[in-house]
Amino acid sequence: MKKLILVLCVLMLAISVHARGIQEDVDLSEEKSKISYSLGMVFGMEIGQIGLEIDYESFKEGFVNVLELDQTIFSLEEANEIVQTAFEKAMEEKSRKLQLMEEEFLAINGARPDIITTESGLQYMILEEGSGPKPTLENTVRVQYEGTLIDGTVIDSTHERDGPEEIPLNTVINGWAEGIMLMNAGSKYRLYIPSNLAYGEWGVGQIIPQYSTLIFTVDLLDIIAEEETETEPEEEILETESTE
Repeated sequence: MKKLILVLCVLMLAISVHARGIQEDVDLSEEKSKISYSLGMVFGMEIGQIGLEIDYESFKEGFVNVLELDQTIFSLEEANEIVQTAFEKAMEEKSRKLQLMEEEFLAINGARPDIITTESGLQYMILEEGSGPKPTLENTVRVQYEGTLIDGTVIDSTHERDGPEEIPLNTVINGWAEGIMLMNAGSKYRLYIPSNLAYGEWGVGQIIPQYSTLIFTVDLLDIIAEEETETEPEEEILETESTE
């Protein structure tokens, strides 16, 4: 928590008391100025992602009280508790908004006539229907795919690598495995995987935010016979187990 308070201090000092936007007359010619500005940028991005609102005048007062007067209105324990509570509330509010956004997207998308919704909540669109067999959870499949967030951000794509990949279905997130098992070999589907069938409330670092519906356009090229599977495929985003 001491580190958290330090982060807030550095952040707010760097972006100035009045938050006036970029100042063209800021002198960044000295090393100390460059470091200070860079710290403000880094911590500003972190705090901005949480969405915590700050009163700059009150921040300045607390900052100066500690550094110049060594006297504060709150004890360090009280300040820690206030900041911790504020962060928890901000993160809860952010999570609530993300959940509502996902629910709205799935409701609108699921109402489309070309979308099929399974009992689990997985949504999919048939782009091309193949005539081969359907895989089971014990199978390894050869696929081409591209995965995005609902805003179009690409999170994974075989098209950006060396071509098709072989993936054991028992190693991937639930929604992806379910979607592939609906497909006949030779098919091309678009899968809309709700977060509860993917990475849920945790997400994956900076790549996949919490409560993210994932959209995968998948070509199921083939089902690999056991004797063809000689080596384990490299781990990809998909091959991370669900955090549910």
